[in-house]
Amino acid sequence: MLQIGSALVSTDLIDTPFVCDLERCKGACCVEGDSGAPLEEDELAQIENAFPAVRDMLQPEALMSIDKIGLHTVDADGDRVTPLVNGNRECVYTVFENGVATCAFEKAYNQGRIGFRKPVSCHLYPVRIEKHTHYDAVNYHKWSICAPACSLGKKLDVPLYVFLKDALTRKYGSEWYQELREVADAYRKHREG
Repeated sequence: MLQIGSALVSTDLIDTPFVCDLERCKGACCVEGDSGAPLEEDELAQIENAFPAVRDMLQPEALMSIDKIGLHTVDADGDRVTPLVNGNRECVYTVFENGVATCAFEKAYNQGRIGFRKPVSCHLYPVRIEKHTHYDAVNYHKWSICAPACSLGKKLDVPLYVFLKDALTRKYGSEWYQELREVADAYRKHREG
């Protein structure tokens, strides 16, 4: 673990090659798992404000789940999360294009229709953040569905923390990310040297 500000960052973020390969994984992280995407408190209002712009993109089953559950819910661990379609594994905000699952919020964001990109937990994936009293634990969530991303990252020689530059900067700020880069460079030199 490396300390960057008030976060303890797993060296897996430096050691793991990673570049999302949607053509191969088909966006499985949007449709697999036992709970919706974790949400931060300020994202609840952002989802409510952005929802009208994405409503027409969503599947009828997703809209029925939203009508029943709401735009967000609480999971078994007591965390705020996105709802799942019929309580199953697929996030209600998932859209499918050419067999690939993506986020309706991100699609609307990329079209310039909303300012909310998507939940930061989705933007950071496969990194998961566990909040503790005095620090955040920033860890790589290794999962077989991301094997194509690890292969592509290895081929392109891109470590996970570099691939997630925008997401990590969104979460912690540009100064924090710059410190992470510097610490990562020193860590890699020490490991290789």
